[in-house]
Order: sequence, then structure tokens, then C-alpha cells
Amino acid sequence: MTAMPRQPPLTDPFRIADVEIANRVLLAPLAGIGNWFVRLQAKRHGAGLAVSEMISSFGLHHRNERTLRELMRIHPDEHPVSVQLFGHDPDVMRSGAEVAAEAGADLIDINMGCPVRKVRRTGAGVELLTDPELALALTRAAAEGSGLPVTVKLRSGLRPGDRSGFELAIRLVEDGGAAAIGFHPRPATVGHKGDPDYALTRELVERLSVPVIVSGGLRSAEAARLAHRESGADAVMIARGALGNPWVFEELTGRRSLPPSRGEIAAELLWTIDRAEEHLGTERATRYLRKFYPWYVESLEAPRAVAEELQRSADLPRARALIEDCAGVDSRVGASL
Repeated sequence: MTAMPRQPPLTDPFRIADVEIANRVLLAPLAGIGNWFVRLQAKRHGAGLAVSEMISSFGLHHRNERTLRELMRIHPDEHPVSVQLFGHDPDVMRSGAEVAAEAGADLIDINMGCPVRKVRRTGAGVELLTDPELALALTRAAAEGSGLPVTVKLRSGLRPGDRSGFELAIRLVEDGGAAAIGFHPRPATVGHKGDPDYALTRELVERLSVPVIVSGGLRSAEAARLAHRESGADAVMIARGALGNPWVFEELTGRRSLPPSRGEIAAELLWTIDRAEEHLGTERATRYLRKFYPWYVESLEAPRAVAEELQRSADLPRARALIEDCAGVDSRVGASL
């Protein structure tokens, strides 16, 4: 009986085409969240690669000012970085990928897994599982436009028992030239519920000659290690498990064994506030940060009144003071990159 080759540990480097990645722990694309400072945060804490939030290829093609200024901002310290695009028109995808490459992307990722109705209605996201030829055309177009390695993130299928995503992944590599596959082994209809099919992921790993990155439901370091081991995947991709917990990357790369202290948590939230204000300006950052606060305040063991005031606050100095009071830290701790 032939022994299975030893699976490399998550701390080992690997390559996607010619792009060297320091380890096998990645930040997944987070819609509406994964901007430059969220990606930079993940890299600071040890992620080998961070993927941008989903960006419209049409927005880049038409050089929409806000798309370019906010979504395509790349910090010098976050390389290598992957920019995820979505769309349904190969010509537009070619153009959008070119713009992303000009902005500094190291990799292009195409979203073929988003189950949100407004994305599917355009023929993008998981809807591409129903049109393999278009999916192939989009992948080739992104490579032509960018000159960069192109990866694809997709689900196992549309509904339980459907393997259309699995089959498409094989074609995307063999016929479309995809340099890696991000695989969420749950069907679109279940969203983020249900058990991921790691046996199917392992089958895909055995079929493909390029890296397979497993995602979906990896809310803790323990869950990520289990997924890595059971799927045989080359790498893991953390999404919701990183929200308010960038230390998960340190756990998975051997840099940390103990939970962060309240002081560390507060300092990280203060850093996030500073970067949001830098990115969006004070007024917009004040509103934007309300979705970030809940991810941190529970770990801070903040009183309910503090959590509620943060959600109402229209004053960033007041928000900083509340956080400092919770953990006894100085706001200057969170101010540097």
C-alpha cells in the first residue's frame, strides 16, 4: 500500500504560480470589510496572504473614483496581496484585472462562490457554476488583462448533492489556467450552515496539480487545523474567524499559544479606529466602525452600557476613551502602523 505524502505544516511557505507566500494561513475576502487596513492587520499578525473584499470588475473598468480610491488602496506592507473581482463579462473582467494589476495586486482572484441574490442576478458569483464556459472565459480574460496568476474561489455546488463547483474547479485549472483554487465545500443553498465536506475537498486536492485552499466555517484555530488535516488542502483561508481576532493567525503560525490580554485587545481596536479614520475621514469612520466594535467588546468584557454607547457614538475621541477605560491603555499604543 502506497503511503500518502506528508502534508506540509501550516507554517511552511508555498507558491501560487510565481508568487511566494510565507505560510499557509490566508485571510479570506470579506465583503464590505476586507479593505487595506483589515488586510494589513492580518499580515501584521502573521497571515501569509490576504485577499481583498469583493470588487466589481465593472467599477474598475469604468474607473469609478470611489472604487479606485477606497477599494483598490493597497498598503506597501501588505504584499503579497490578492484582489478579488466579480463580474460576468469577459471583456470587462479583462479590463478590471488590468486596473487591479496597475494598482499593485500580486494575484487576481475571481469570485464564483457568492450566493447573494443581487450578485447572482447579474450572472456573477455562484451563478457561474451554471455556465462553465463563461467561467472559463472570465478566468482567461483576467489572466490576459493582468498578466498575473489568477485564482478562483468557489463552492462545491448549488445545492446538497450537487458537485458542479467541484467539476468546474477541475476545468478552471486544466482548461482555464487557474493557478490555485479556493474551495468552500458547502453548497450555496446552505450559506454558512452545515458541515463542510472535507472528503470532497481531499478528492479535489488529489485531482489538481495546483494549490487548493480550503475555506468555510473556520471560526477558530482549532477548526482551521481540523480542516487542514481532514481535507488535505495546501492552505486554509480564515474569514469570520478573524473578525476581532487577528491573533488567530499568530496561533496558526506558531507565534502565540495564549489568548490576547485585555490590553492587547484594546490596543488593536484603537489601531483599527486610527486606520479607519485615516481611510475614510472622521465622519464616515464613526459610522463604519460600528460594525467593528461588537467583535472586540465581548473579549474586552466591556459593560453592556459601554457597548451600547459605542454603537451610538458620533465622537471618535469618546469611543477611544471608552475603550481605554475598559482596559487601562493609552490610545497612543494603537496609533502606529
